[in-house]
Amino acid sequence: MEDPNVVANPISADGASAVVDGGLISGDGGIGGSIGSDAEFGFQRSEFGQEELAGTVQKYDKHLFLCYKHPEVWPSHVEAAEFDRLPRLLSAALSGRKSDIKKKTRLTLCEGEDGTESSNGDVLIFPDMIRYRRLTHFDVDGFVEEVLVKENEWLPGVVEPLRGSYVFVCSHGSRDKRCGVCGPELIKRFREEIKERGLQVSVSGCSHIGGHKYAGNVIIFSKGDDGAVTGHWYGYVSPDDVTILLDQHIGRGKVVSRLWRGQMGLLAEEQKNAQEQRLRPKDQLSAAAEINGTTTGINGGGGCCQGSAATCCQSELPASSPVAETASKTTGKGTAAKPARKVCAMPTWLERWEREDTYAALTVITAAVAVAAAYGYYKHTR
Repeated sequence: MEDPNVVANPISADGASAVVDGGLISGDGGIGGSIGSDAEFGFQRSEFGQEELAGTVQKYDKHLFLCYKHPEVWPSHVEAAEFDRLPRLLSAALSGRKSDIKKKTRLTLCEGEDGTESSNGDVLIFPDMIRYRRLTHFDVDGFVEEVLVKENEWLPGVVEPLRGSYVFVCSHGSRDKRCGVCGPELIKRFREEIKERGLQVSVSGCSHIGGHKYAGNVIIFSKGDDGAVTGHWYGYVSPDDVTILLDQHIGRGKVVSRLWRGQMGLLAEEQKNAQEQRLRPKDQLSAAAEINGTTTGINGGGGCCQGSAATCCQSELPASSPVAETASKTTGKGTAAKPARKVCAMPTWLERWEREDTYAALTVITAAVAVAAAYGYYKHTR
């Protein structure tokens, strides 16, 4: 659902191959206004955390970040600013070649990694994880032709691989006050926590990415649990959530579902389906195995009913487990509900045959042979 206080940006409203700086303009006085209080525009505002987030990212395949000056000096529409030729010309080139660009590409400005303007003109490309240094307004057409249309290297530049993780926080205060209030606070907290942990993570403020009402808005490019790099978008991020994103998303490659807006490469419906799948309750056996830290059975063996069938199949799950909670809700009697029990198939005689049984059988056979031998000897001596 779109914010009633925003209107579409004509540059990206047609859903073409090039998406420039999102596509929403705040109508609440955010443009060109002074930064307001936290209670009105920050993390304490009444709308914070009130809407569903999953599925609020437009599908795209490639993200370009142009390092250019600072959020404090960006005009509300940097792509149309008369005196900012580089972003304006790059934006125009992307729009002009949109029918030739195979991968839907988004352009966003970011501040330099070192906090100065020495990186002006650097272009970071995700999920390719590469950087081109010092693009100028004279190079724009050739850069777009080679890198985005032909998908080749830009020969005047040198490709540099990007390492570690990259975090971009919307801090475009001249576009919307909510981003102007939330963004700088999140950047400060990210940098403090990253320094304390000694992580290889770059954090930069960026221009408008769409969805001001979800501020703080954060995009993270890092390797997932499958080793692939993609861009995950988060909304309603507060300073208290920074450690969770660092530890869970960047540290473990796991999505933080309650803050997740979506990711690049997926349609809105696909994002919603991915979220539903993550939140879908596991079946009874899987949930029990997860509680005990194993995927091979509740007792950590090779599956259900290892060892004693009676012990395994009658073991009760902890009262706080998802399975027990589900059973409680089903009965409608709260904690009075009977705890869920594992249901196991009765083992066959072969499954029940264990090493101890083998030893016992050998003992019986040996004893029988000894008795037979003794009896034979007794008869022979008579």
